[in-house]
Amino acid sequence: MNLTETRYTISEVAASTGLSQHTLRWYERIGLMPHVDRSHSGQRRFSDRDLHWLAFVGKLRATGMSVADMVRYAELVREGEHTSGERRALLERTRDDVRARIAELTDALAVLDRKIGTYAGRSCDR
Repeated sequence: MNLTETRYTISEVAASTGLSQHTLRWYERIGLMPHVDRSHSGQRRFSDRDLHWLAFVGKLRATGMSVADMVRYAELVREGEHTSGERRALLERTRDDVRARIAELTDALAVLDRKIGTYAGRSCDR
């Protein structure tokens, strides 16, 4: 570890990520967060690498990936490079799910646009 590497407290990480301190502790407890270093007094000290990981986890959450799958992915990362195929498969399944949801939302948007178009052509006195 580089001794000049910036470290962040849990309150600083909560403020910068929008995650609560409770959520950050929970992520660590369930194995979604890799081991977070501690100060000599036991305070969590997050690194830039931890912040990058949390940003990635945020993207996974936005995809709708289940917590169980996110934890599984984190476990695979910790297990090492030999799990890259399984990690890729997990991400590909998630990507397929996202594409299906996008297609569903695109269809719903088209329906809304058509319906709105019918109102745009009318005079709405009520």
